[in-house]
Amino acid sequence: MLEAKNSDRIGLLLSGGGARAAYQVGVLRAIAELLPKDASNPFHIISGTSAGALNAASLACHAHRFRTGVKLLEHLWKNISSDQIYTPQSGKLLGSASTLLLSSVRKKSADVPRSLLDNSPLTELLQRVLKLNKIQGNIDKGLLDALSITASAYSTGESVSFYQGMNGLVDWEGPHRIGRRGQLSHAHLLASAALPVLFPAVKIDNQFYGDGSVRQLAPTSTPIHLGATRLLVVGVSGNRLKTPLEDKMTAPPSISQIIGHMLNSAFVDTLDNDLEFLRNMNDVLEQMPENIRNSAKVSAQKIELLEISPSIEINLLATEFYDELPRQMAKHIKPDTSSTLLSLVLFEKGFCSALWKMGYEDALAKETEIRQFFRRQSQSIKPLHHMAGASTGEGPIAC
Repeated sequence: MLEAKNSDRIGLLLSGGGARAAYQVGVLRAIAELLPKDASNPFHIISGTSAGALNAASLACHAHRFRTGVKLLEHLWKNISSDQIYTPQSGKLLGSASTLLLSSVRKKSADVPRSLLDNSPLTELLQRVLKLNKIQGNIDKGLLDALSITASAYSTGESVSFYQGMNGLVDWEGPHRIGRRGQLSHAHLLASAALPVLFPAVKIDNQFYGDGSVRQLAPTSTPIHLGATRLLVVGVSGNRLKTPLEDKMTAPPSISQIIGHMLNSAFVDTLDNDLEFLRNMNDVLEQMPENIRNSAKVSAQKIELLEISPSIEINLLATEFYDELPRQMAKHIKPDTSSTLLSLVLFEKGFCSALWKMGYEDALAKETEIRQFFRRQSQSIKPLHHMAGASTGEGPIAC
């Protein structure tokens, strides 16, 4: 996992989590304000999973000017609505998940529903706003080393990191995970963001893929394999503060509760565990004598890590915006019993704007750490707390 590298390369890892990914854009806005207005992409490697993959792709498409990519994301997330992601009418299927399972036995395979929600609106949105043909040009210009998008192969159970990058990068294989070079497409983004059960699987070549967070045992391994020696991780944990909303259960869990629990485990637990492992490895390497650490016998090096994650319980925040949920979905997702699932599918302006604001303010709170992380650009870095809109999140950002 921790392969030795010869140069200092900055990586960005954006995790998954449905609507929670709006938080990442607030963090990115703060970083964009910290850097010069016309700065190009400051990350050599950008790695995204699930909804984080959509954010990652936008940054890669606009690597020539970092603020432009962030501005586009900000506009999308602040003006988002569920009907841009899925068809709300299909929410009626959440109330009959058992029918979906039974139909797979009773009907011919061609007639069996493949998911509970129809995400064709997301397909149209991505095709309209993300011009992925720009990525290779930005790589050729030296504005980006690599972009990776991770998806989960249903047939093999492997976590596959599809990447597009500069010459010299090679494919890799590890326990239940592989890296595969290729031309990234909207299909890769849709596959990475295909929440299990909720959204349909996507076929790429001869396999079907779903959300990249599933079976992704080591999220940080992808940017490290692609050359990152410093890594900024923007997580969207829903239970970082370990504050349960329901201390007691008086009835068996509903289908929506079970789905939310399974998805939360994929989005949160694997990333948290992987970051803990990475920190432990850094501690071990720190204790090694320098002559041994730098010898050919040790194929690992310390990875500088900066993590920015929500300071407020996201599931709890989602309940405050429950009234935004489309009526067809609200019939089956209740704020007191299904807050995790609610935070994943609540693609609405109020909730996503609140997440954006939290991400922005959480980044402001880590100004010192961010300055240190981007220390080689320190001469041009400006104080975050002097920027316009620092207290409200409002204020212009030039393109």
